[in-house]
Formats: sequence, C-alpha cells, structure tokens
Amino acid sequence: MTHDPALRASDADRDQVAALLNEAYASGRLTSPEHADRLEATYQARTMGELEPLIVDLPKVRSSTAAAPIATEQTVNAVFSKVVKRGRWIASRHTRLSATYGALIVDLSEAVLPGREITLSISAFAAKLIIRVPPNAQVIDEVGAMFAKRQVSGDNTPDGDGPVIRVTGRVTFGKVIVARTVHDWNLSGDA
Repeated sequence: MTHDPALRASDADRDQVAALLNEAYASGRLTSPEHADRLEATYQARTMGELEPLIVDLPKVRSSTAAAPIATEQTVNAVFSKVVKRGRWIASRHTRLSATYGALIVDLSEAVLPGREITLSISAFAAKLIIRVPPNAQVIDEVGAMFAKRQVSGDNTPDGDGPVIRVTGRVTFGKVIVARTVHDWNLSGDA
C-alpha cells in the first residue's frame, strides 16, 4: 500500500486494511486491544496517510484482491431472556437485532463501527429493545410499530461528522428505544 498520503481513503481501502488487521489478529501478531484500537483507527481514517501506519509493521500475507473483508452481517437474539451487548465490540455493517418475550440492550457508544453507515434491522415481539448510539450519530428511523411504544431520543447532529445509523424493522406488542445517553432510556434498572 504505497499511495500519496494526502489521497482520500475509500471504504474499500479501509476494508482492505481491516482484513489485514483481522488476519494479523487471527495469527497472533496483534493482541485483542491492539486489534480493536487499530480497527477503530482504520474506520476513522480519512486519508491513505492515516491508514499506512496501522499496517506498516504487519506482513502482507494476502494479495489485496484476496483479502477477506470483515463480517458484513451479524445477528444478536434474545428469546425469553435479557441480553446485553456493550463495551468495546466490533459491529457489522448490517446487524440484525431480534427480541421475543424478553429484552435486548445493545450499546454502540463504545463499539467499533465499520464505516460511515451501518444498518440495524430490528424485530421485537412482546419484548423491549434498547439501542444506545454514539452522541454524534445521525439516526435514520425507519421502524414500524404496532401496539407498541417507539422512542427515538435527540435530534440528528447537523455537522454530519458522526456515523449514520439506519434503524429498520418492526416492533409489535413491545417497546423500542433509540437513545444517545443512558438517561434517555428512562429505565434506571437497565443501565
């Protein structure tokens, strides 16, 4: 990867670096915290000059065309239970959140987001689904509700610098809350 350092990085460039980081982590060349730090820096990088130092000390095991991208989809389920996903974790570009007769709490405030836009497809039946987004996120709410409560707290940030989080899907006989802070949840027991 030898490019003009001032050249703007594309999503494909970031995905290529992420694939190399994932391979280095899988082979034991990076620790879990190093991998998470570098992956986060990868998806925040705007130029090729910001990407290069993240992989300069790693062997280029695969060719750029053979490098496998990170997982683009994942699913988190809660059936007759309460599931909490928080802390530093790697989200996918498309994440399915499903809750049935239970509660699912997903905190994206410390998650490593792969790119500028991710989609959360939700499905909740007789369940509570709480999603905490980063404070600078722009939320696109496309959730349908039937016999349910839906609450999206806070306005979109006007500067356009934060990630775009598109929330789609349906909630029936339940509750879905998309919030920027725990206080927005109005549910002290779930913090």
